[in-house]
Amino acid sequence: MSSTRAGTVALIGWTNVGKSTLLNRLVGVRIAAVADVAQTTRHRITGVRHLDGRGQIAFVDTPGWHRPRHRMNRRMMALTRQTLGEVDCVAWLIDASLGIGHGDREVADLLRKLDMPKVAVLNKTDRVGRKLKLLPLIEEIAGWSAFSEIVPICATSGEGCDELLEILLRLVPEGPPLFDDDFLTDQSQRQLVAEMVREQLVRNTREELPHATAVVIESWNDSDPRLTRIGATVLVDRESQKKIVIGRQGSVLKTVGSAARVEIERLLGRQVFLELWVKVRQDWREDEGILRDIGLG
Repeated sequence: MSSTRAGTVALIGWTNVGKSTLLNRLVGVRIAAVADVAQTTRHRITGVRHLDGRGQIAFVDTPGWHRPRHRMNRRMMALTRQTLGEVDCVAWLIDASLGIGHGDREVADLLRKLDMPKVAVLNKTDRVGRKLKLLPLIEEIAGWSAFSEIVPICATSGEGCDELLEILLRLVPEGPPLFDDDFLTDQSQRQLVAEMVREQLVRNTREELPHATAVVIESWNDSDPRLTRIGATVLVDRESQKKIVIGRQGSVLKTVGSAARVEIERLLGRQVFLELWVKVRQDWREDEGILRDIGLG
């Protein structure tokens, strides 16, 4: 029998509970866009943690659970449901500072029907104040008898994440590694770059249009050994949204481009020239071609 373990763990939860932050923390590399706005993650992202010969865990970050209104959102929810049928274990995240809401219960009801190991992860404990306030939450979840472990963590600081990692390693099957030692994510460089641009859009426009934008990489030129030239289009639904993205005298778009370029250069390890365009494409969230371009095909 193999002494190592390897398996897949889905990170599941209502929107904005910190799944992407936890993915980055557990993998040890920033591969998922993070912003304090619901539905930042739109497609499935896999990140692999290699555990020094003891095992390997592939974490699958899924779009936050929500009630879909557009074809894009329906596709996102279909991906999440599909993921639940393909993994070995589930980590269900909730925002401990908010308690268990109606949406959290909706996800938990779905998970209780699954015949696989499940762990309840109480995230954002740094916002709870006195840890004694967690006890009623833990007692309620324990009463469901659906989760093998209940783990309080703070994905931002890393508190509790090592313990969570060890618990999940015990729950995945025994077996050889699923991926090569140098494999970290299933996301291509183009996908990562597009997400870095979109993350900065979300951060710099906040509640004004967090879900009305998409980023499509139009060009990528590595012919200059010292510089990568990247062109990307930001899609919006309406002309008024275009004005918000561009900002007064181009101020918002410049800020987005500069911040994204720093992250992209860190990713690629070289200088980057990033050019951004903004185009109005009405009802792009219903467009099959665009959905394919952003990983929801």
